[in-house]
Amino acid sequence: MPGDPWPHDMVITIEDSSHSLFELLWIREARDLDVEGDDLPPRLVATPGVEPPADATDRRSWSAAWPDMWRACLAHVAEERDPRVFDRLDSTPPGSPERQALLAGLFGPSWRDAFGDDAFSSAYDAWTTARFEEQTAPSRLRREPERDALEALVPAWRAGLRNVVVIPCRGRFTRRIGDHALLVTAETRDATDDYAEALRSFARAT
Repeated sequence: MPGDPWPHDMVITIEDSSHSLFELLWIREARDLDVEGDDLPPRLVATPGVEPPADATDRRSWSAAWPDMWRACLAHVAEERDPRVFDRLDSTPPGSPERQALLAGLFGPSWRDAFGDDAFSSAYDAWTTARFEEQTAPSRLRREPERDALEALVPAWRAGLRNVVVIPCRGRFTRRIGDHALLVTAETRDATDDYAEALRSFARAT
């Protein structure tokens, strides 16, 4: 559109509802895990009710596994997707090793794949439903954080940014993930000045 400052070829993906990351963030707090490690995300804004696992062994094993699972899921969410993957899926036989490999690459690691459904309850469904309602509220849909921070977004895009991963956690937690993705909290993205600074940090790190 003439006069639109948004570059015509700039495409930025906003990943603000990653199932794998939401599962991990909910489990950590709802199951009262004792998670240790470097550079872990802050607590959730919407704190779930605490329901520790009945088996103490589960709590220990889940706590130990959480940091590596977080890093693996975050790295996958940050990856650029091959637009040809669905065409390749259509051309591979159901149940074939090639199809399984394509699906694994598409969906990535998840808590459920590693540990099953034991950590989840109806409380998780209620929590995710509430997050969806927040994200689709008319007042939120009217907002355009990327346009509000466009002066900082364009240099970040030119530096390689393609994907902004948003987590519903407290405060600021901005991390560059690989060459093409930036992790921010929803609170950061909602505050134009903070979001602009996060985008500038991506460009500076190039």
